[in-house]
Amino acid sequence: MAERILLIDDDARLAAMVSEYLGAAGYRVTTAASGASGLERLGAQSYDALVLDLSLPDMDGLEVCRRLRARSDLPVLMLTARGDEEDRIVGLELGADDYLPKPFNPRELLARLNAVLRRRGPDEAPGAPAQDIKSVEFGEFVLDLQTRTLTRSGEPVPLTTGEFAVLKVFARYPRIPLSREKLMEMARGREYEAFDRSLDVQISRLRKLLEPDPSKPRYIQTVWGLGYVFIPDGQS
Repeated sequence: MAERILLIDDDARLAAMVSEYLGAAGYRVTTAASGASGLERLGAQSYDALVLDLSLPDMDGLEVCRRLRARSDLPVLMLTARGDEEDRIVGLELGADDYLPKPFNPRELLARLNAVLRRRGPDEAPGAPAQDIKSVEFGEFVLDLQTRTLTRSGEPVPLTTGEFAVLKVFARYPRIPLSREKLMEMARGREYEAFDRSLDVQISRLRKLLEPDPSKPRYIQTVWGLGYVFIPDGQS
């Protein structure tokens, strides 16, 4: 069955173009021209991913993302104006999985959307549940790589698809320093770009979820000049 995509964007010409292009690629696309109507559709219908413009007539896309994340881990691909770096960072902090600046090539939109959706898939694409390692325990946490769930003392901890993809890579390569380039490639399915701060934002989000003191991380430690290393026993 074709995967369902909700596009929230008030630009009618862009919405028509995206709908046609994604439709030709096999997706079923529903559109909404405002944040309120988009949230209404999200409450009434199940979707596989959300493509969300940050500039909407009634509420900004950040508010839509905030309300969505309070109830769902649906993958979110943000559309932003090219110069709105701060909005992109805030969107990622609120739980968006990736972003694409406008104007964009429809082929890149399709590639980013495919990458976001693969993280939820059953195979071994970047971020997908692992078949070789079933679960990883660290501190009070248990990360189940088959069910894509994280618990703390038995209580569920919500993760976005992007956060799970990064944490899965760490779990599969404990105590091995990983460069930002390698981590981006394995978790996101694309190359790391020097100006792309999305990976660091997701690391920051994970630290807030996992670390007793995010300013002095025990589990996800920085390797200066390289990237990050996952220490499941919390020791340096």
